[in-house]
Amino acid sequence: GIEDFYTGALGDLVAADLGALGSPVGAADLAAHRALRPAPLSVATQAGRLYNSAPPTQGIASLLILALAEQAGCGPGESFGHVHTLVEATKQAFLWRDAHCGDAAYMARDAQGLLDDADARAAMAAQIDPDRALPWPQPSQWGDTCWFGAADAQGQVVSAIQSTYFEFGSGLVLPQTGITWQNRGASFRLAETGWNALKPGRKPFHTLNPALAELTDGRVMAYGTMGGEGQPQTQAALFSRHVWHGMDLQEAISAPRWLLGRTWGEDSTTLKIEDGLDPAVYAALEQAGHVVERVGPLTAMMGHAGAVVREADGALYGATDPRSDGGVAAW
Repeated sequence: GIEDFYTGALGDLVAADLGALGSPVGAADLAAHRALRPAPLSVATQAGRLYNSAPPTQGIASLLILALAEQAGCGPGESFGHVHTLVEATKQAFLWRDAHCGDAAYMARDAQGLLDDADARAAMAAQIDPDRALPWPQPSQWGDTCWFGAADAQGQVVSAIQSTYFEFGSGLVLPQTGITWQNRGASFRLAETGWNALKPGRKPFHTLNPALAELTDGRVMAYGTMGGEGQPQTQAALFSRHVWHGMDLQEAISAPRWLLGRTWGEDSTTLKIEDGLDPAVYAALEQAGHVVERVGPLTAMMGHAGAVVREADGALYGATDPRSDGGVAAW
């Protein structure tokens, strides 16, 4: 079983290969590892209760974007108000994330406490100017991910995500087992102290954040995407379109998306937007101070999103991203 990976024969092979390849991770580190099952973060909204993963992930950012945008008054679907409010909510969420989010054992601020504090969230939402863009950029985070979701007839709904971080992780394939060793530790800062500084036993900040929502109408929705900085933004786009504005789930995923900042394969920190929105929306965003970069239709930099929804009566439906090679299957 899973213990064999850390302390059994398989663990011995892993440790031996890591040592031969020059890794400082050894048998004692594997044996000392313990998987944790922290409670998910959640926030109550008018549409229902939204869930996401706890630190050291950026799940707090995904939940804050939707909570702040709802409180600030997100405009109608595909309008300037819709895109602008979600982008500005993203900035507020990322500012908090980048200042406070990491290994929970080292955090001075409580992520769930913020989500439960209506006054604190109202103060953050009040920072959103409905007409003007907050100057950007801030430093970006890297990431690379694959999301998948599932639902069954018994009512179980799963939102899951995994990553080796860089393409092919660390680039090390362990010869005796064929295991590709991941590279999440690369996100640590090589500093003595401070945010995300490398320390023994510390968990690195990372971007993986599978989302799930229990809606007031009885639906349960699992949704997510790959794409580092873009994950919370894509989640906000598809959730707001489908749940707030009633757009068909596949259309909500296929419709033009935006990305504030940098994602894998891109270095610029502009507000990148796909083609396909009303031309007046692009013009209004630029007028408001956004540095808009048109990137063409259906670009992979916008992530590979998907969603599975279970209706209150047990009916299931799902959608996948035309930007990727994903799919939806039922059996």
